[in-house]
Amino acid sequence: MSHTLTDTYGRRITYLRLSVTDRCDLRCFYCLPQGFTDFEVPEHWLDFDEIERVVAAFADMGVQRLRLTGGEPLVRRGLPDLAAQLSSIPGIDDLSLSTNAVQLAKQAQALKQAGVSRLNVSLDSIQADRFKQITGGPLDKVLRGLATAQQAGFHPIKLNMVVMKGVNDDEVEAMVQFCIEHGYTLRFIETMPMGDTGRDAADHYLDLREVRARLEQRFELVDAVMPGGGPAKYVQVAGTDLKLGFITPISQHFCDTCNRVRLGVDGTLYLCLGQDHSVELRPHLRQGISHDGLVNLLTEAIARKPHKHEFREKPTQVVRFMSQTGG
Repeated sequence: MSHTLTDTYGRRITYLRLSVTDRCDLRCFYCLPQGFTDFEVPEHWLDFDEIERVVAAFADMGVQRLRLTGGEPLVRRGLPDLAAQLSSIPGIDDLSLSTNAVQLAKQAQALKQAGVSRLNVSLDSIQADRFKQITGGPLDKVLRGLATAQQAGFHPIKLNMVVMKGVNDDEVEAMVQFCIEHGYTLRFIETMPMGDTGRDAADHYLDLREVRARLEQRFELVDAVMPGGGPAKYVQVAGTDLKLGFITPISQHFCDTCNRVRLGVDGTLYLCLGQDHSVELRPHLRQGISHDGLVNLLTEAIARKPHKHEFREKPTQVVRFMSQTGG
């Protein structure tokens, strides 16, 4: 490691979330609007070798954790091949994947063999009709994907539930029981005002402190930790193996300890989920920038990372959808 990535606020950047596509085979109403087609053109996608170059530069500066995201990463053709390329980069100690699991049954074994070690799966409901209302997709394929991933040896498998008032908040306890029975980790997430869809979902915002208080009336919760580079705060349900995570970007933001940046499928490096600070890497890559030049470019980019998002103060500020940012 020849450099370290530290921003102007003293935060060391060790985690890259890498979007391999902005497309998705679901349409969660808080993420992508029905009928949306304004996706990035394939000619602007970073190819696998370009992605590998960027990740190698980040790894050279101390980034150890890499997460493949989207959109839905499993719709990117050849994803296991890319995972194998990236898992072999010196310095990348943890390669994980975020997915909706619709296509996971077909790819779980190949991804495991390619070096993906952990999975995060979006699952906002375990009621088939409600799942379809939220996502437009089939719950049975997701459950089949989860079971196949367990058989392939993935552990832990973390389920991400965006808890929304009046939509699925009545399923919180049922989701806890589901995860106890099946051996999954469960993480609750607050809605965020990303794009028009995210702002429309703001009417369903629920402070997760209320969810935790509800759960404490039914379960004994003790502090716990989990592997991973993300912001979740974990507890364990006493008497079980279940760990619960709470991701609270609105009620209790975690900007002071932010250790991550996001790379869009088009090579845009987003320095904050809730701000517009970004740097375009694709033009430099296609003009033949050297490895040292790329390292210098990333160092300069990290110096522009803002101190915090402003979801509460400026909820209309970010107009891009979550799928464009990279999860």
